[in-house]
Amino acid sequence: MKKVAIIGAGNVGASIAQLVAQSGTADVALFDVVAGMPQGKALDLQEACPLWDSASRVEGASDYGVIDGADVVVITAGVARKPGMSRDDLLNINAGVVRTASTEVAGRCPNAVVVVVTNPMDAMAQLSMSATGFAPARVMGMGGVLDAARFRTFVALELGVSPGSVEAMVMGGHGDQMVPVMDFTTVGGVPLGRLLSEDRIKALIERTKSGGAEIVALLKTGSAYYAPAASTYKMIRAVLFDEKRLLAASCMLSGQYGQSGVYAGVPAILGAGGVEKILEPALSKDELNAFKTSAMAVRELCDKLGI
Repeated sequence: MKKVAIIGAGNVGASIAQLVAQSGTADVALFDVVAGMPQGKALDLQEACPLWDSASRVEGASDYGVIDGADVVVITAGVARKPGMSRDDLLNINAGVVRTASTEVAGRCPNAVVVVVTNPMDAMAQLSMSATGFAPARVMGMGGVLDAARFRTFVALELGVSPGSVEAMVMGGHGDQMVPVMDFTTVGGVPLGRLLSEDRIKALIERTKSGGAEIVALLKTGSAYYAPAASTYKMIRAVLFDEKRLLAASCMLSGQYGQSGVYAGVPAILGAGGVEKILEPALSKDELNAFKTSAMAVRELCDKLGI
């Protein structure tokens, strides 16, 4: 059976582990520096597997050896946002965590595909690629899938339809710098602009941009984890089952949309090789400008990290 290693056994990491184990998709290795936590959560998940009819093996440890030989590695470790804290505030704190984790991944999982969840995600994905030395196709960030899911949710609630009827593509940086692509946002195949006014669409986009902050403000002592975990699991499945699935992933750009040498969310085909192809549909002038602004913001963070 394939193996998924999750670095960081907090709410996001543990929720990803549950989705992988419950589905029987792969064996799971949970790593965390907090002694006892990954072991306890792993044992709890393992004891649930008989009830899920799952053959997955779940192991937890505070020794990086637990991740050895993983096919997919998810990096969720780091400090979660607190009320009033932006993703950019997390930069220096989480950079050290991601750099250490990525170095371990390079030595222990030389053939893995890496999915970075730690915020600020786009910059952390670029840092992980640099630290592992992996080909850019094998390191991606999770952001666009989550932003699109949030946008789909708010559109569905607004129109009173099933979220499954709503399709959306969100590009650019994760969160505040996201760029919804209106030509690819539809409800049952009908363009969203034919169903809602421009003002209502703008309001839904703004709520999506602050979707993570809204949850942080409500929880007060934590941040979102169910939807981020579900988004990550979708990417894991695309890689493990070589689905060739079109998803918005944060990828290293090499000329697409006029950008090079920077990570940003773009429509990509994900399969066994990781990011197997980046698509480049035509954007409106406003969308392209917003995307460039988003990429510039990631560049600034990467410049601060010296990568």
